[in-house]
Amino acid sequence: MVHHISDEAAANEPSVTTQAPAYDPSQAPLVYKVGYPPQKNLASEFTETLRETFFHDNPLRQYKDQSLCRKFMIGLEFLFPVFEWGRDYNFSKFKGDLIAGLTIASLCIPQDIGYSKLANLDPQYGLYSSFIPPLIYAAMGSSRDIAIGPVAVVSLLIGSLLQNEVDHVKNKEEYMRLAFTATFFAGITQAALGFLRLGFLIEFLSHAAIVGFMGGAAITIALQQLKYVLGISQFTRKTDIISVMESVWGSVHHGWNWQTIVIGISFLAFLLFAKYIGKKNKKLFWVPAIAPIISVILATFFVYITRADKQGVQIVRKIEKGINPSSVHKIYFTGPFLAKGFKIGLVCGIVGLTEAVAIGRTFAAMKDYQLDGNKEMVALGTMNIVGSMTSCYVATGSFSRSAVNFMAGCKTPVSNVVMSIVVLLTLLVITPLFKYTPNAILGSIIISAVIGLVDYEAAILIWKVDKLDFIACMGAFFGVVFASVEIGLLIAVSISFAKILLQVTRPRTALLGNLPGTTIYRNTSQYPEARLIPGVVIVRVDSAIYFSNSNYVRERILRWLTDGEDKTKAEGLPKINFLIVEMSPVIDIDTSGIHALEDLYKNLQKRDIQLILSNPGSIVIEKLHASKLTEHIGSSNIFLAVSDAVRFCTTKSMQEP
Repeated sequence: MVHHISDEAAANEPSVTTQAPAYDPSQAPLVYKVGYPPQKNLASEFTETLRETFFHDNPLRQYKDQSLCRKFMIGLEFLFPVFEWGRDYNFSKFKGDLIAGLTIASLCIPQDIGYSKLANLDPQYGLYSSFIPPLIYAAMGSSRDIAIGPVAVVSLLIGSLLQNEVDHVKNKEEYMRLAFTATFFAGITQAALGFLRLGFLIEFLSHAAIVGFMGGAAITIALQQLKYVLGISQFTRKTDIISVMESVWGSVHHGWNWQTIVIGISFLAFLLFAKYIGKKNKKLFWVPAIAPIISVILATFFVYITRADKQGVQIVRKIEKGINPSSVHKIYFTGPFLAKGFKIGLVCGIVGLTEAVAIGRTFAAMKDYQLDGNKEMVALGTMNIVGSMTSCYVATGSFSRSAVNFMAGCKTPVSNVVMSIVVLLTLLVITPLFKYTPNAILGSIIISAVIGLVDYEAAILIWKVDKLDFIACMGAFFGVVFASVEIGLLIAVSISFAKILLQVTRPRTALLGNLPGTTIYRNTSQYPEARLIPGVVIVRVDSAIYFSNSNYVRERILRWLTDGEDKTKAEGLPKINFLIVEMSPVIDIDTSGIHALEDLYKNLQKRDIQLILSNPGSIVIEKLHASKLTEHIGSSNIFLAVSDAVRFCTTKSMQEP
């Protein structure tokens, strides 16, 4: 009877020899043996590992067989993608970019003024951050859809972290200098991650943790705006929900201003209604985009003609006119604030980077083009470094503005340039008109903008898919809401790492059985019809075997064996003589893992049970061979497929008296 190679063998072809003897039906079933990979010297192995870790996308392949001039141009295009897409730019694309740029400009101007208040900075700094950084990104960024500027979460984060170090009211100048220092180091962090191709580090902040962190930050930001919407002058500087609500209800009898409440609530209702219209009809995306600037114009006009500011309505009062002044001399390069600026910049840079890359990848997938994550990091880092020297604070990709940019039909990053020009005109001409803009309308705009960050649908999906992910999500959420933004971020990172450690230290193992009528062996809990083989226990290890889990893997395999022995005694089945360890999922093993297998082998010898290995991968078999473990186990006890190992065991059992 012809033996068919099982699907375990088919799925692991790289670890087997490619040549086999010609098949003769009169001979025994064809059985492949586990192949040994060719030996590599230390230099080639180190080079290959380094290349796969940092250069898995082979970024130098496009330079191959190119002239020196062409190589220079490719390098220039890598740093400045504008030279690549700029060659094909035309008037048709410009029309789309112009409309998109004007649309996001109408959205960003009121948002920038509001976000600067979140960061405890004067209103003009928000506008500054939407002028220079978008120009830098337009030349260096690879995303066609990201709209650059201050964002709510990073503004709140930098504001809360800076406030812990310097009081923004008593020491305004030091606070501002520390903000520029943090922005500089945020840019250094982002650019360094890109140049060193360390972008994979931001992946350690899981999607679930980000969902929880963003949701908690959105609630915190919205609560912070109550001081503007309710007209409260004395308000807590803490961000946790308990302190905020105590501050709100503690001033209900003497601190609320009814004119401010009318402005805030009415325009908040208008903004939410505009968002509802845009959500119901995608063609009306421009309605929620222009609603904020319309609200600012109407609210400012209303306050001006009624002089509501004399009735206690808080207004912006003054925005400095003119373009970004230089701030190079304000960055701390020495002194005690240097370390503080670096720490704050590191945190804000990574959070901003995570948000921007996630947004860029989302829209790139929609338009079916590739986004170079490392190139994005370099672009974002460069724009924040330049921004820190031109009176900007941390800027990144904004989800709300990027969504509007996408819906408005942007074609290239030129839409950022158009937005930047509009912001420039605002700084040069229009800023005096914002004098009577009520803070309440800015609070309403921010509340309407951050509501979308509370992604409850994603949280429900996370609960359904992975309970540990849900714990990370809720941990980050409640950490931000009940403690602080930095505590929530710390919880998010800690739980994400805890999940990784749990999965590494406690890998899954499975008891395998044979699916009737096939040579396939599968998890008996997933396939209850899978039959156990008399006298044989088959266990699969679903992880690499490292020092962190080697003892657990050994003990868990022995427990499977003990459970099997107890069952055979209870049911009067043949004694267990063989333990087969299916190693297809074991991608790697270290010295601790090898010692664990040696201990397992010795333990089984004492119990008169033969250890059989099935389908170890190339790296694993190479290390087992180097450690001489294959000699102890015996090469005849290492098989390519579980079916081959089972046939060997059953044949041997029948031969024994």
